[in-house]
Amino acid sequence: MAIALTTARPALRFAGMALLGSWLLAASAQVSLPMWPVPATLQSLAVLLLGALGGPAAGFAAVVAYLAQGVMGLPVFANGAAGPAALLGPTGGYLLGFALAAWLAGFARGQGFARQALVLLAAHLLLFVPGVAWLSGYVGLARALEAGFLLFVPGTLVKTALALALLRALARR
Repeated sequence: MAIALTTARPALRFAGMALLGSWLLAASAQVSLPMWPVPATLQSLAVLLLGALGGPAAGFAAVVAYLAQGVMGLPVFANGAAGPAALLGPTGGYLLGFALAAWLAGFARGQGFARQALVLLAAHLLLFVPGVAWLSGYVGLARALEAGFLLFVPGTLVKTALALALLRALARR
């Protein structure tokens, strides 16, 4: 019996951390500037931190838990959106891109400053690939690049720098 409990603890801890991470991501989705077709939120900052602090697997798992909660009808997406329709709407590609970004951001963990900065920036930019690709089906490629990427470049740089600063500060503790 003791062996079963000992081997179950890491799995329970991992699941608990993924669930807590998904709630952080849900909270960050509610800090939103209403823009069309894609709102500006703090989600990408949370995604970077989930991966960078937890590692690739934990970051990915937290985003998958978040997406599952939203698909099941919990109002966790931006502006309280929920259900499968949110994944099929204009922002669906970004939601899926969060999982990729969290996974990639996980490789920043334990690295030096320059490598962390590069990995976090690459992870942040990676989430735009499925996001813009999916959005282009709704508004065309030129408009998707403009409204779904270029408009977000300043915020992307600020949130990436903030994620890096938070990661460095937390690593010192």
